[in-house]
Amino acid sequence: MYNDVKVLDIHGHVSAPMHGTPMLGLMLASNTPLSIDPRKTIDPRMNLTEEAWAESVGKHVDLLDAYNIDAQLIGPRPFLMLGWMNHHLLPQWTRYVNNAISKQVSIAPTRFVGAAQLPQNADADDLSHCLPELERCVNELDFKAVYLSPDPTGDRRSPGMDKPYWFPVYKKCEELGIPIVVHGTNCMDPRLDIIPHNYQIGFVWEQYLATQLLSHGDVFERFPGLKVLICHCGGALDRFVKTDYHLAQKDLSKNLFFDTNAPELNFLEAAIKQRTPARVCFGTEAPGSGASVRPETGRPGDDLVPVIGGFDFLTEDEKIAIFNRNPAHVCPGLGKLGC
Repeated sequence: MYNDVKVLDIHGHVSAPMHGTPMLGLMLASNTPLSIDPRKTIDPRMNLTEEAWAESVGKHVDLLDAYNIDAQLIGPRPFLMLGWMNHHLLPQWTRYVNNAISKQVSIAPTRFVGAAQLPQNADADDLSHCLPELERCVNELDFKAVYLSPDPTGDRRSPGMDKPYWFPVYKKCEELGIPIVVHGTNCMDPRLDIIPHNYQIGFVWEQYLATQLLSHGDVFERFPGLKVLICHCGGALDRFVKTDYHLAQKDLSKNLFFDTNAPELNFLEAAIKQRTPARVCFGTEAPGSGASVRPETGRPGDDLVPVIGGFDFLTEDEKIAIFNRNPAHVCPGLGKLGC
């Protein structure tokens, strides 16, 4: 909590035992889709046991407690969304991940809310093929949001997020009243090979590009009830003054939002000021890529409640909005755990 107000984290990822990689490795090696349901399967060879689940989810909950986070929206782990895999494998892998998210929510239903992965095919005419899994996740698994990768194959082959290719999912999310979480995934650019976990660099570009395309395009004129959250503060920051034509000169305050997942304090401060506190939602990705220790505090970089709580440029009301009201507004399903 923060000053007796529940802290809602809008950016988290599933903590399935070993991230489901034993099943994934077998599926890729055999080039065969496997119908293993982690909600029901008990298989020590796959590390799918109740004890393994209790341990992995327990560690996740312990971290939330240590970070003063009351509830978290959890979706797929982006680097394991693997939109580049063969088209006949991706739907089954997606279903496995979503069932794993559902399993984690069922273990700690007062701490987690589910967000869906979709089997995004960059070569399809549009995203209509994703609607059955989206509807299953919302109607059967009670998920409250959905993840979209701007570039699922990692090679910039997908249409920009302002194009009609995306409209079937935009329309369905508006109908269902759930937000879209835009998060980069894999990056196949060979120039980045030398960089450890180079997909993180891909996140910067893809999330900033998504911000620009959604801002300049007519998506929110077509779907005025749609809410979109761009992760990692939008990937990168704008370098133009607010009146510059390179920035969309329109009000996006009802549709386009950003999280606080940027442990570097100068960047995070600038991002909140630039995006404005009214459009920023608390998000840490914990446990994720921000666990490096901050030298001046000795605490992990993604322990952000005391950081944001200590920002003197924010009013107390703005801090509470970031920690609670804004994430609850963007994702009402998460907001129900924050009352």
